[in-house]
Amino acid sequence: MFDHPLPDTAPLLDIDAIDVHYGKRRNKRQILFGVSLQVRAGEIVGLIGESGSGKSTVARATLGLAPVAAGRITVAGHEVTTFGGRQWRGFRRRGVAQYVFQDPLRSLDADVIIGDSIAEPLRIARAGSRAEIERRVKEYAAKVRLDEALLARFPGEISGGQRQRAAVARSLVTEPKLLILDEPVSALDAANRVQVLGGFAELRDEGIAQLYISHDLGSVAGICDRTAVLYQGRIVEYGPTAEIVNNPRHPYTRLLVGSAPTLRGTPIDRKVRAQLRAELAAETS
Repeated sequence: MFDHPLPDTAPLLDIDAIDVHYGKRRNKRQILFGVSLQVRAGEIVGLIGESGSGKSTVARATLGLAPVAAGRITVAGHEVTTFGGRQWRGFRRRGVAQYVFQDPLRSLDADVIIGDSIAEPLRIARAGSRAEIERRVKEYAAKVRLDEALLARFPGEISGGQRQRAAVARSLVTEPKLLILDEPVSALDAANRVQVLGGFAELRDEGIAQLYISHDLGSVAGICDRTAVLYQGRIVEYGPTAEIVNNPRHPYTRLLVGSAPTLRGTPIDRKVRAQLRAELAAETS
């Protein structure tokens, strides 16, 4: 489990008591309830929860892709929840915050070679000459240990681990202050997972703030400084990752920890699992 000192800086990402609803009028459904968390420069914060808990909605709200009904989100000093369309377009072009998706094969254009995919954010932002853009593409490919020869290949011609490195290089080429990582290693095998996670740890040492979204407590425990546990749209536990794993307080967190044998020995038995689910049901009834 990674033990990294908390940076003494203002947060790059400050999510303050946000609510998110989808739908209108009678079909309106609330997805997030008063969610708050912070990520500072040089810190990785984990956001963990099961499918449907609202994890990806937090990421989408941060990037203006999901409507925030209440609360505020500040990214690098900009209160983005006040942005209109033009402000969002300018903010995204600057590449202050970047999103790394779960499935790199779907997030990379199958008909565009890897080098051009990495270069695309720079071309959109008109960030330099053709030669300068090419130089930066090679620089960031090297940073994520992506062989330069692969830049001329299409996504379907390289491995899953290589595609994810390409996706990370594309997100880094604009030199963002914040990375949002949405299940970034779930589609990878164990060897590639370790390598990609190691790359995220190196980025932390360079001062990049990272929000690491996952359903896998094992990977969160191995890389995140602090962790927020999201259950049915609410943060039910939030603190240093070591404390969350070693002394879980909420029944849902205890269920997560007890179901991860690599963290706490053998998995919890059916009787204890049933007891924890009963506690959860009582809390949410």
